[in-house]
Amino acid sequence: MPAIQETATQRFLTQFASLPAGPTWLQAKRDEAKAHLEAVGFPTTKDEEWKYTDISPALEVESFPIAKAALNGRASQIASQIPFETLNGHRLVFVDGYYQSELSRIEALPEGVILENLAASIDRDCEILTEHFGRYIKVEGEAFNALNTMFAVDGTFLRVPANVVVEAPIHLVFISTDASTITHPRNLFLIGNFAEATVIETFVSGEGHEHFTNAITEVSTGNGAQFKHIKINLESDDSYHVGTFQIQSARDVVAKSHNLNFGGKIVRNNSNAILGDENGEVTLNGLVLGRGKQLVDNHTVMDHALPHCASHEMYVHVLDDSSTGVFNGKIFVRLDAQKTDAKQSNRTLLLSPDATINAKPQLEIFADDVKCTHGATIGQLDENAMFYLRARGIPQREANVILIRAFAEEVFNGIENEALLEALEKEVEARLG
Repeated sequence: MPAIQETATQRFLTQFASLPAGPTWLQAKRDEAKAHLEAVGFPTTKDEEWKYTDISPALEVESFPIAKAALNGRASQIASQIPFETLNGHRLVFVDGYYQSELSRIEALPEGVILENLAASIDRDCEILTEHFGRYIKVEGEAFNALNTMFAVDGTFLRVPANVVVEAPIHLVFISTDASTITHPRNLFLIGNFAEATVIETFVSGEGHEHFTNAITEVSTGNGAQFKHIKINLESDDSYHVGTFQIQSARDVVAKSHNLNFGGKIVRNNSNAILGDENGEVTLNGLVLGRGKQLVDNHTVMDHALPHCASHEMYVHVLDDSSTGVFNGKIFVRLDAQKTDAKQSNRTLLLSPDATINAKPQLEIFADDVKCTHGATIGQLDENAMFYLRARGIPQREANVILIRAFAEEVFNGIENEALLEALEKEVEARLG
């Protein structure tokens, strides 16, 4: 094992020894994760799944906040960093890994809905949490999943009972204020039969903060559920981020997840879906706006386990300067998954001759009555379209935004919240500026 990976492994094992023990069920999961991390260690570029992404700089971030820090009069200053203030609904705010009630708001909820920070659920030994926590992700061979499981102390627990609709969006805001800090947000969403919910996760930090976020979101849906998920990375261009999104869908489910990446120095997103019963429909979309020397790596897995399911993927990269994008999209169609309809597309717009994309779409099909398509395209801004806009008096910057917005149209079309969509369009314009 390379020196950085080995040193980091030993450091985390030492820090783990000083972590206060959790409930018996949680401590058992932590100890299991520790054993896997100790046995395997962290990946290097010699591992096929990390071939284009050297994550070792993130492993040199050393500090882990074992205890919740007081805001000490910083509440108003931190509140100013909360994005999308025009977004109505529920909001849970986490600062340096821990829930802050004074910055949060949880409005009236339908009967039976549980929406609270994970630490509160752990403290009261919530029985349903013990059944589902860690059930949908792998820690074997997944070092960062194991690391999160070892150190997860806070995040969000959402349970929506059968036939209940949570009308207002749930906005989770994770703010990193301290440099050289590692946080491990952990979210668990349980969406019951024919229930509906929308969750938005936003990660932010101040410029110049070199910190490391290692996040996991697990989702389980019941039959006929509808679930919408949007993840937005607005972290510092000096930060590191590894995130895993894992959804297990049931019969007749409609689930959509959008991953929008604007920030981060080195970012790895793992978005995985298991279509675990018939007639399910899952969408995994993503947008990357890369600049400077950013590296954003998106790995997706669509696992069709049973028949009559549909999946859709659209990942769009807009890369400027010396930024790098990685897209590795896998579609598995299992032997029993007849009548599968799976579509995957990766489109890249290179705004600079120094920008790079590494695209690897994959299909593994074991059934014989399926429709599966995948493709990757790489190009530049259309010169004719640019000439048309400039000839009508539109300035270069605005013309760029118009063309790039059109390029990413399919990803934005899947976002149905008008207030959020308007704010995101402003964010795109600001990034391009």
